[in-house]
Parts: sequence; structure tokens; C-alpha cells
Amino acid sequence: MIKRILPLFILASLFGCNVSKKPSDASIEKVPFMWENANVYFLLTDRFSNGDPSNDSNFERTKETGLLRGFMGGDFRGIINKINDGYFTKLGVNALWFSPIAEQIHGSVNEGTGNTYGYHGYWAKDWTSIDPNWGTEAEFAELVEAAHAKGIRIVMDVVINHTGPVTEKDPVYNQEWVRTGPQCKYDTYENTVTCTLVENLPDIKTESNEEVDLPDALIEKWEKEGRLQQEMDELNAFFAETGYPRAPRFYIMKWLIDFVKNYGVDGYRIDTAKHTEESIWAELNIWASKAFLDWKAANPEKVLDNNDFYTVGEVYNYNAGTGRMFDNGGVQVDYYSNGMDALINFGLKVDAQEDYEVVFSKYSQLLNNELKGQSILNYMTSHDDGQPFDKEREKSFKAANMLLLCPGASQIYYGDETNRDLTIEGTVGDATLRSFMNWEDIESNANVHGVATKDLLSHYQKLGQFRAANPAVGAGVHTQLLADPYIFKRELVKGDYSNKVVVGIDMNKGLKEIPVKDIFEEGQVLTDYYSGKQVKVEKGIVSLNSENSLVLLSL
Repeated sequence: MIKRILPLFILASLFGCNVSKKPSDASIEKVPFMWENANVYFLLTDRFSNGDPSNDSNFERTKETGLLRGFMGGDFRGIINKINDGYFTKLGVNALWFSPIAEQIHGSVNEGTGNTYGYHGYWAKDWTSIDPNWGTEAEFAELVEAAHAKGIRIVMDVVINHTGPVTEKDPVYNQEWVRTGPQCKYDTYENTVTCTLVENLPDIKTESNEEVDLPDALIEKWEKEGRLQQEMDELNAFFAETGYPRAPRFYIMKWLIDFVKNYGVDGYRIDTAKHTEESIWAELNIWASKAFLDWKAANPEKVLDNNDFYTVGEVYNYNAGTGRMFDNGGVQVDYYSNGMDALINFGLKVDAQEDYEVVFSKYSQLLNNELKGQSILNYMTSHDDGQPFDKEREKSFKAANMLLLCPGASQIYYGDETNRDLTIEGTVGDATLRSFMNWEDIESNANVHGVATKDLLSHYQKLGQFRAANPAVGAGVHTQLLADPYIFKRELVKGDYSNKVVVGIDMNKGLKEIPVKDIFEEGQVLTDYYSGKQVKVEKGIVSLNSENSLVLLSL
């Protein structure tokens, strides 16, 4: 669906661009990709896989840090290796979101937790550079191309509302660019937006339309790197094209859009969306969408499909149950009308305490009524939510079922599929959620929190592949067929495409009879994605003999 906020010249470009579909993996052709059914894998680059130890140390970031508060070596090469090895494909992942890639502050901060470096990516020093701890521009381009070759879209994590902290190595941007106080109190709209999130996190003056020069720190840095004139020429061209004033937010937008224009990034995940004026996300979406179309036109052989540029917002504590509106300090805000295709849903981790049917019917109703035409991104754990669904990893299989079978898009947080520990002794705050990926547990098939790692990984793989092959799982209409045993169907019709699935959860092991009358035709052969067995519809029923309590049926 074409976004209503696109200006006429972008719409003309869309209709005028005749792009052929040429993915390298022929299997991608079989099922249309829909963001409403996306299976997104989210990882912190530094904590996922170290593919190139030679880039582990840069900018003399050598101070001893608090536990899990320094760089640990994960990089683009590690991600590329896992893409090429098929790790994500086996999980049914068709979109990859990783932490911001901008060059981070060179110094460290210490707020009683031990020294902390910007390993997480949210402390930008220079939006125009990729931090060398993660790799080079060439490696980033290789990552995007490797993902696209597997039918995996790239969602880039972007930050506009703040720089990194000020340190002895990282001077504050000019006062025309940032405020260093007051600190947010979150009790009014103003005390949520025009303030610093925490102490020593300079807040970009995103509300300002006043023209400002580049920060002295960037001018000095670019002069040393020999690229000041190039950057100035590009900025001049951007402001001439857009007609925007040289206000702080528009500089940053230009720098973020470059990654779409140059590499074909498929979407943005907007960090701290509610801490910035919502109209800004509509502005960013206009130009990111244009850049995506320009990239498609310039690279027709690399285009996966005709989907629009995708934007999902992190509006902290947004609950899909409230519909389109979010109460931001007493002001009702509709982020969906301000450039967002989807919002991260903070509600599922709480709703998941209920029965499956309560949750699934609730989200199906929301997505087909109040949120029709929009989407949500569900999750159970994340990098900054200290109260996830199952922090002790005691309900791993239910967490997988609830997440990957729930209406809406799904977000796996790295290590959900391997029971990576979320309670690291000796850590402070969010650091406990951010340990290095536990690859060794897969290799040894370790028993982690009472579960064999490979058993849980296999469970996620089967659910993920079922979801990827059947858009109805996330984007279809949910209907319960039986309460005991619990069986439901999902049906999707979108244009000329239709898809149907039937799912049974917590069923008896051994022989099972599943009603499919009026869903599948007599004599049709269905596949159970969990056992791998095929069954024929006979008298409106399929009989399946498997040792599994989960059944995932589709044509």
C-alpha cells in the first residue's frame, strides 16, 4: 500500500519505476514477503559473533569496564558468516535488525557502574562514519547484499534525538545543536521531548528550524580525516534538493538517508521515538522512502520486491491494546499518522501470561479493526526491557509459541532461541540482557535452564519456517476451531494472493484428528511443518500420527 504522506514526485517515481524481481534464492519467489508477517531477528552487533578479531580494539578504548560494559568483538563479518551459513534462514528469519552502526564516542563514562563504552551503538559521535569496531563500509555493503541474497531485509536502527555522552575525548556539540538540561521527568509532553533522557546525554534540538553551522567537533574531525569538503558538498546538495533549513535534525536525516540511498537498507527502527516531536518521523519517512525508490531504480538487479520502505517505531511502553493512540505526557499522539508503518508492541510480554486463545483473538481483532492497514512488532525479550516475559527462561517453549504464532510481526532477540542467560551475576542494569551469544551451548547441546539447546533451537526453526512460508500466520484473520484440544485457523486474502493454515497447540502425542472442513478441500495433501509429515484431507479431517504436541498445517 502506498503511504499517504509521500509527495507527488515520489508517487510518480513509484509508478514510473518498472522493477523486475531477481532474488538469487529461487525459494523467495514462492511466498510474497509482507512486513505484517515479518520474522525479525534483533541482535547487538558487538555481542553476536566475532568474525574479525583484528578490529576488536580502536580509539584506545582500553579502560577496564564494568561487567558487560565494554566492547567484546562482535562485528559485521560475524553476521555475514552466519547469514551465509544459513543460520537465519533456518530460523525462518526474513528481516534482520541490529544495533546502530554510527561511529561511537571514543571515551567512556562511569556512573557508578564501572566504565562503559558505546558497545551498544546508541552513543553516536559521528553519524557519517561506521564504527571500525564493527567493520568497514565495504563490509556493511557486503552484509546487506548477503542478506538480500537470502531474502532477508535489513532494518537499520536509527537515533536522532541525542548524541553520545560528553567525555574527555568527546566534546559536546555546539549549544545551537544540543541542550544539556533539564533532565526529562516524563510527567508532561515537554518534559518527555525537550529534555535530556538522562544526565550527560546531550539532546538534539529537534524542534528547532533555526539554521546552524556544523558542530566544531565534526568540522575538526572531518578536516583531520581529509573529507570535510566532500561532506560539505553533499550537504549543500541535500539542502538544495529538499529546501529544508540547515537545522540540526535535517543534517542528521541526511546522514541517515545516505545508508538507504547507498546500500539499499530496507527499513528503519526508530529509537526513542516518543522523545522527539512526532512530525519529525514523517519528515524522515518522506526522504527515506524517496532514497529507497532511487536505490531500486539504480539497482534493478538487486531489488527483492515492490514493498515500500518500512519504518517501525520504538515508542517505549506502547501497548497495541490502546489502538493507534499513545498518551505522551498528556498529549494523545498517533505515530502511525507520522511516518510509522508499525510500532513495537510492549504489551505481548504481559498478555502472554494469558491463554493462547485470549491473546491470539485479541491481536487479530486489533489488527483487523483499530489497527487495520498498520502493524505491530511483537517481542518477548529485548536489550533494554528489564521485565521480559520469562527472564529466568523457565517457559522457553511457550514463549516461542506465543511469539511466533501471534498475529502481527515477530521479533526474536538474539539468544531467545538458545536460552541465552538474561540474569548475569555481577551486572548492573541493562547489561544483564546483553551477554555474548551462547554459540558454545549449541555446539555442545548444553542443558540451559533445563532445556537441551538444540531442542529449543529446532523448535524455533520449525515455527519460524512455518511462519515464513505462510503469511497468514502473522497477517491473517484468526479463528478458533476447537478449545480442547486447542486448534485454530488463520486465513489471509490480499489481492490475488491467499493463504490458510491450521495450528494445534498442546495436543496429545500419537494419533491426532484435526478438523479442516471448509478450510482445505477434500483430497488435498497438507504438510505438518513440525513433524515434516504429509497428510491427506479425508471427510474434512486429517489424521496425523506424531510424537509432537504441536501441529502446523498448510498446503
